[in-house]
Amino acid sequence: MNEFFQKLAGMGSMTEQVIATDFLISAKTGIKDIAIAITETASPEVRDTLHEYLHDAIDTHEQIFNYMVAKGFYHPRNLSEQINVDIQAAETAKDLPQI
Repeated sequence: MNEFFQKLAGMGSMTEQVIATDFLISAKTGIKDIAIAITETASPEVRDTLHEYLHDAIDTHEQIFNYMVAKGFYHPRNLSEQINVDIQAAETAKDLPQI
C-alpha cells in the first residue's frame, strides 16, 4: 500500500467524514442534474421517471445529511461549531502527503 493510502487509512473518523462529505456533495449534484433533466425533457414518461429518481435522490441526501449530523461531521444550525470542524479538516488535509 502506498504511503498516501496508509496515512489516509490511519485517519479513522476523519476518513469517514471525508467520504460522507463527498457523498453528500455528489447527492446534491445528482439532485440538481435530475431537476435540470426534468425541465429539458419533452416526454411525459421520461419526466415521470425522472421525478421518481429525484425523490429517491432527495431521500438519499436526507439520509446522508442525518448521518453526518449524528456523527458530528456537520453542524448546520451552529456556525461556530461548523467552522471548528472545517478548520480541523483543513489542518488534517494540510498534513496529507502530496501525490
